Amino acid sequence: MSDTRTAVIVGGGIAGPVTALALRKAGIDATVYEAYDTTADGVGGGLSIAPNGLNALAVLDAGDVVRRIGIPVTAMVMQSWTGKTLARFGGDPAEPIMQFVWRADLYRGLRDELVRRAIPTGYGKRLVSVTESRDSVTAHFADGTHATGDILVGADGIRSTVRGLIDPAAPAPRYAGLASFGARMDQTGEPSTDGAMHMVFGKRAFFGYQVLDDGTGGWFVNLPQRTPQSLADARRTGAPAWIARLSEVFRDDRTPAARMISRTRPEDLLIVGPMEDVPTVPVWSRDRVVLVGDAAHATSPSSGQGASLAVESAVQLARCLRDLPHDKAFAAYESLRRARVERVIANAARTNTDKAAGPVARILRDLFLPVAMKLLAKPEKMAWQFGYRIDWDAPVAVSASPYRAAGPQPRSTARPGS
Repeated sequence: MSDTRTAVIVGGGIAGPVTALALRKAGIDATVYEAYDTTADGVGGGLSIAPNGLNALAVLDAGDVVRRIGIPVTAMVMQSWTGKTLARFGGDPAEPIMQFVWRADLYRGLRDELVRRAIPTGYGKRLVSVTESRDSVTAHFADGTHATGDILVGADGIRSTVRGLIDPAAPAPRYAGLASFGARMDQTGEPSTDGAMHMVFGKRAFFGYQVLDDGTGGWFVNLPQRTPQSLADARRTGAPAWIARLSEVFRDDRTPAARMISRTRPEDLLIVGPMEDVPTVPVWSRDRVVLVGDAAHATSPSSGQGASLAVESAVQLARCLRDLPHDKAFAAYESLRRARVERVIANAARTNTDKAAGPVARILRDLFLPVAMKLLAKPEKMAWQFGYRIDWDAPVAVSASPYRAAGPQPRSTARPGS
């Protein structure tokens, strides 16, 4: 039987609002606390919501949030730098369609949905510590305020403060060897891709693009960089310099990459920063605190699954808290999620290796990739990932997760020096 009536959610990006929606459906009142003083309108690049993510949003009656802002992607076309098609995924009208969204639009849509459902959000609430009593948990914020609930959910991203509080030995994000850029374009100057997203293993970098029937569209680049460059340093380089450099990187490719990049206005360039993941997070929960989204399972953008996995985890966590006491719910939630998310993270890491290939590895990649793609370009090969569905009405059974931290746990946690 559930013992959770209220929840404090730390993090107002994507995972936090979705978790609040899921908990509301489970009968749990939640408040979202965001570290920044204002909303994040205009921040972030593009991302895909895969069919499995759309399935999970449908459970929350929130699918329209994505459909209102999304660009349907009816197929994925994999190409080499020569323009040769290596594989095509999708295109069958019977197959589920993913949606491409701009992160800023998704953020705004989820924020509006919280307002519509009267789920409160607090801004300027940067978490510094967590304390617990026998029957509650309290978040302490840098502005001197605090919030108390039956549980606390850390939905605060790949550099999660909550993760570090419940496990000071938690691993740091791992650099994938790639820097990410993108742009939304009012006029691409290129023909329509007829609903397909093109993914190009370029000669020196990876390029993805889609052009709509009206000539608008967007692109993204994963640029190999041996040494990681912080987002702040990348932005100091400036958009004009990056546009010039990226145009040069794709100069020899027989694709639209160099043309689309050179037509991009500096003010439209999105400098997203280093691509990172966390292969495994050993501790997902402790006492009345639990992680969700990138705080628990950060996959690199190459997976195309980050947001979708966050929605799935939010729904499963809410189901578990609906049916079980919080400690057993956390164990069941982790048991339901860990193997799946870590498989996605590992697959994305292998894709990153192909994108960051050096001269010799690139030759081998271009030689063997067509064969590999032919084997993968079958719906049944990806069904485990895209066909995932959650039965909200099914009761959740108690599970003894092998991943739970053993031994006595501290009743109060705080960052060193806080």
